[in-house]
Amino acid sequence: MTFTMQEAMDFVEENDVKFIRLAFCDIFGVQKNISIMPGELSRAFSEGISFDASAFPGFVHSHESDLMLFPDWRTLAILPWRPAQGKVIRFYCDIRHPDGRPFEGDARYLLRQAVRRARDMELSCNFGTECEFYLFERDANGEPTRIPQDHAGYCDIAPLDRAENVRRQICLTLEEMGIQPERSHHEHGPGQNEIDFKYAGALAAADNLTTFKAVVKTMAFSNGLFASFLPKPIENKPGNGLHINISLYQGGRNIFETGRCAHSETAEAFIAGILSRVREITAFLNPLTNSYHRFGHFEAPRYVTWSHQNRSQLVRIPAAQGEAQRMELRSPDPSANPYIAFALLIHAGLDGVEQKLTLSEPCNADLFTAPAELCRTLETLPADLGEALAAAQESDFIRRVLPAETLADYIAVKQHEWELVRKSSDADRMENDLYFVRY
Repeated sequence: MTFTMQEAMDFVEENDVKFIRLAFCDIFGVQKNISIMPGELSRAFSEGISFDASAFPGFVHSHESDLMLFPDWRTLAILPWRPAQGKVIRFYCDIRHPDGRPFEGDARYLLRQAVRRARDMELSCNFGTECEFYLFERDANGEPTRIPQDHAGYCDIAPLDRAENVRRQICLTLEEMGIQPERSHHEHGPGQNEIDFKYAGALAAADNLTTFKAVVKTMAFSNGLFASFLPKPIENKPGNGLHINISLYQGGRNIFETGRCAHSETAEAFIAGILSRVREITAFLNPLTNSYHRFGHFEAPRYVTWSHQNRSQLVRIPAAQGEAQRMELRSPDPSANPYIAFALLIHAGLDGVEQKLTLSEPCNADLFTAPAELCRTLETLPADLGEALAAAQESDFIRRVLPAETLADYIAVKQHEWELVRKSSDADRMENDLYFVRY
């Protein structure tokens, strides 16, 4: 349900709401929030609620620390796991300067700019995500372990699959929050699961993915488990991918919808634009040192190629009909900030359309078993975070899309992480300390 501001105010008054969470993400996509009481909501809508933005890298410095949270009333959702009496609701927020100007480093604002550019070109995008996660046991002190909840495989059922009830709780909770799950199943890895939900416009899809990750973490915790979205939590087992499906609309029509192996020139140029920029944006699609352990293994791509249906490619066009026809980008992982990731993908695709880029010939080989002489002819994704950061720093495209201060702070933090892991005598332990509990 989409609310107006007055309907949101009425909902709070009529439904015994006692706490209101004003949610936002830092530049790394980690959700934060400030809670206010119902009596403060009218002021939040009209004047905003201030917070110390200097505490977050990429926001502002201490001498200009105040930024304001303005709740987006369209994003009202009850948190079903909180008490039924004295309800808790959540709004995602837009971030503004005290004088009312949009904060340039607000990832929702950056995504809105990308959506606006597409609209100016008479185009729009829908996004659907397929997000994988592991469920691990907790120890006697409640701390996360690396012991998988089960040892089931792809699409197994109980009793091998011990996550059926957890996935059920996640799906029902998402429904209560207005997010429609489409399918759920056990994935290839021990304790690994996937839940997919219905596509949406870019901003709603990023909000939904952020909500999804919070729901998964919360439902796992309530079942004595730890949910991990770390890209590669177990060596020699499948990593967690975030497959991003994009459909492109022109005049209200999905222009991927032109047949199994034929697409409109605009759709092909959009894909070509993403392929041409993907190395430059990989530091944002795969932002952890751990992210690069996925590439080239267990259906995670390594090469900058595309094809129909072939799951060894970076971009594939899945077998689908009608409105479900789309492109699927298979390199990103769940540690990405979805707002920034979606914004960069939209801008890259639109560049391709503006420049009338020609899509290369599809690569129909299985690149996990292809001969070395073929693979040597193909462009590769960055081999590690250091290489990805170098590509981002050299990119005029990235500098055009992201504010200079946001980009500089993002690169500085990620460069520090890369140096810590690169110079560590125990890289696995360092990655664990940096990432495991947080992701």
